[in-house]
Amino acid sequence: MASKHILPIVVLFLSLVSYSFAQPTTSDDLCKKTVNPYFCRSNLPRNASWDLYDYSHFSFRQSFSVSKTLSFSMTKYLKKLSKLPISSIRALNDCKELAELNMDFLSKTMGTLKSKKSSINGLQSQDMQALLSAIVTNQQTCLDGLQRYSSAWNATSDLHTPMYDGNKMYSLSLALFRNAWGKRWNGAKEMFAKNDISRKRIIHAYLRGVHVNNSVVVNPDGTGDFTTITDAINAAPNNTDISNGYHVIFVVAGVYEEYVNVVKNKMNIMMIGDGINRTVITGNRSAGDGWTTFNSATFIVVGQGFVGVDMTIQNTAGAIKFQAVALRNGADMSTFYRCSFEGYQDTLYTHSLRQFYRECDIYGTVDFIFGNAAVVLQNCNIYPTLPIHGQRNEITAQGRTDPNQNTGTSIQNCNIRASEALASSNDTTQTYLGRPWKEYSRVVYMQSFMDSLIVPPGWDIWSGDFALATLFYAEYNNKGPGSDTTNRVTWPGYHVIDTIAATNFTVSNFIAGDAWLPQTGVPYTGGLI
Repeated sequence: MASKHILPIVVLFLSLVSYSFAQPTTSDDLCKKTVNPYFCRSNLPRNASWDLYDYSHFSFRQSFSVSKTLSFSMTKYLKKLSKLPISSIRALNDCKELAELNMDFLSKTMGTLKSKKSSINGLQSQDMQALLSAIVTNQQTCLDGLQRYSSAWNATSDLHTPMYDGNKMYSLSLALFRNAWGKRWNGAKEMFAKNDISRKRIIHAYLRGVHVNNSVVVNPDGTGDFTTITDAINAAPNNTDISNGYHVIFVVAGVYEEYVNVVKNKMNIMMIGDGINRTVITGNRSAGDGWTTFNSATFIVVGQGFVGVDMTIQNTAGAIKFQAVALRNGADMSTFYRCSFEGYQDTLYTHSLRQFYRECDIYGTVDFIFGNAAVVLQNCNIYPTLPIHGQRNEITAQGRTDPNQNTGTSIQNCNIRASEALASSNDTTQTYLGRPWKEYSRVVYMQSFMDSLIVPPGWDIWSGDFALATLFYAEYNNKGPGSDTTNRVTWPGYHVIDTIAATNFTVSNFIAGDAWLPQTGVPYTGGLI
């Protein structure tokens, strides 16, 4: 009999929760829950009779205005200061591109949350949190670039204050969103019923069961549809919906000396090569030659839903050229399968949004898996290689700057071994699991093999005690001679975690993989191995 009363009680509870959020509140009360309470109090209306949702929408509009102003400022400086060093011009161009991305992300957020009555489920909540987290990351990337090259010119002082204030406004929007609409993703229970769409299919071992709308072939000998990858991408349709299937680009075996850029409107592209070391995309841009880290990449992905399979992406600038990115990925719900990323410092730039890497090889030296995406690397081979004499190898340098960002690096069931170059060297290179690039750096190694190259402390500092209390570094159920945690660092932010905590960093929970990975055809394990 008691079961008859369950539904009314639940409805009453939900009504009370909704009612409490919709009650007028003061900005002072809200600001106590943000990262920068003083900035929050200074920028939210003080005497408005608003609820949490009203303040959130206000902050979204303010953030959009900030992005628009910053984009205009970058354009103005680029026109006004045309005699700047090329490295400074590149940094400004990066900032302009990132500000425009932020406007797109904010427009999408405000479009989804049209009013304070907008109801979203757990998956949509994670989608929005991923976008707002990426906005903070984009702004920080711009700031990092400007700071690196500010010694070359005097105008950066005019930009630094609005840039820092913009970062605080984006952080405020993220915090208010989490308070108003933040929900936990409940995995497959929330997945919408998939439409049974009959689409054109092509015969390829990988593509069985994958919906394909169209396919083209890249072959330098002229027998395909295109001779370069760039031409094939430029010809791909814009803003395609995944319900219509992937636009597939086959790239035949060969060495492609080109810089590939899958821009934001080239969505749901699947690129398939002929295998690691057979389809090779190579470049050599580097910080040592005046490129920003952000635009030193051989291969750049921004278009949502990108899938890369069976290819090698290289940056051959060499360790002596410092930062030199092979892949920079800022595409939401993007996947790489059976690919190799080869470089030295900063090889794999997992810049932002949600990403998955399966059965990939990653080679590098300093900070060679870095960025601020929510990313899982599963069943991958990680090969620290030989750095410049005197350098140390740090596998990760995760860049989370805000505790409300749903970002971090999860390394699951991977193998960490020395590359042939490092293993055969007489150099006494020390190799660490990572170091904290930013204040809330978050990295988890779980169920992975660590060879003896990993030093007993496991983790390295960035500078002094920076971030040692605010980072989150964790290990769970790893194996191999380098996995012994007995003599690990004793920082406040370091943890040996249990099964319950480790589950938070699985494919299903950390990147909502059950909602988007099945359509890629890429195998994955949703939970712990």
